Amino acid sequence: MLNTLAISNYRSLRQVVLPFERLNVITGANGTGKSNLYRALRLLADVAQGRVVSSIAREGGLQSTLWAGPETIARSVRLGEFPVEGTRRKQPIYLRLGFAGDDYNYAIDMGLPKQTKDDPSAFKRDPHIKRECIWHGVQLRPSALLIDRDGPILKVRTEDGGWHIVTQNLSTFDSMMTYLSDPRSAPEMLALRESIRAWRFYDHFRTDAQSPVRSPQIGTWTPILGDDGSDVAAAMQTIVELGDGELLDTAIADAFSGSKISVMPEESGRFALQMSQHGLLRPLSAAELSDGTLRYLLWIAALLTPRPPTLMVLNEPETSLHPDLLGALARLIAKAAARTQVVVVTHSPRLISSLEEQPGCHSIKLDKNFGETVIASNSQRTVPTWKWPAR
Repeated sequence: MLNTLAISNYRSLRQVVLPFERLNVITGANGTGKSNLYRALRLLADVAQGRVVSSIAREGGLQSTLWAGPETIARSVRLGEFPVEGTRRKQPIYLRLGFAGDDYNYAIDMGLPKQTKDDPSAFKRDPHIKRECIWHGVQLRPSALLIDRDGPILKVRTEDGGWHIVTQNLSTFDSMMTYLSDPRSAPEMLALRESIRAWRFYDHFRTDAQSPVRSPQIGTWTPILGDDGSDVAAAMQTIVELGDGELLDTAIADAFSGSKISVMPEESGRFALQMSQHGLLRPLSAAELSDGTLRYLLWIAALLTPRPPTLMVLNEPETSLHPDLLGALARLIAKAAARTQVVVVTHSPRLISSLEEQPGCHSIKLDKNFGETVIASNSQRTVPTWKWPAR
């Protein structure tokens, strides 16, 4: 479980350290940085998949991800944080992401390479990974480091407390997460990487008339609902056979009284999702369901997975749902949080209040001050301390 999330210099998240619990709801007005927080978590997940550099490139490059704006620059000048010439920044360009977990902590520091006129590379604007560290314990100390990447040099802690240099030529675009996979010399790396790779993100399921969710799909064992939800029928049947079918029925009844779902296998091997409702003479197919009803069924399939991840992040799950469904959605999310850590990013007052009624819900409200995302003073919990590895 993540206990602390730290982000430095990503869009409006200039210096943010967030405490996390089992069930977390991120709130705040439009433009306060909720979407940036969601993107930062996705970037962390991309590190373990070996695609963090390409993900930053898709966002417009490292310079485009930095927090900026006239108010921000003016405030920084007043605080003496970096000198400016007009509106040009003199501060080194960098992006830092990190987290503290139950077992291990991780941080990555990225920046731009030094620009030289005679550099022939066409990739000179790609970010370089400058530093990566895995350590154990509450605070980052030299003695707590287990795996350390400093520029091209990657080393791991040995049993006698010394260091073993794995390589001195690690590429600037390669994370040590994907380079090192030795379970004997670096079991911490393997455990952390696989844990991050299991993180799941769900964001705006498509339920329009052309959405694949509305058509029968090939039916195979599906313990994890796909990002687009197109395998929802197979995911539902997998919950019935491998997961908690009673909990599935309860979740349906909580949202749609008197209703039941069923999955019909076709001769072609495809699965069709159907929903029986009180008062109707026949079940409705997925193509006939309303956007809100179908979207809620997708959330059920995602949250009741028989293979819960270490972290599940939901971005605005209230989209297209009728307000009367938000209480049931909050209860469904709380049940999922009993098996996995959940982060919900939302601006729906009704969903927020329903989630805050659930036991153990940790509410974090974001605010903005001079263009910079900050934690509102009335948010719960004390902000934890965080120390970045030296650059």
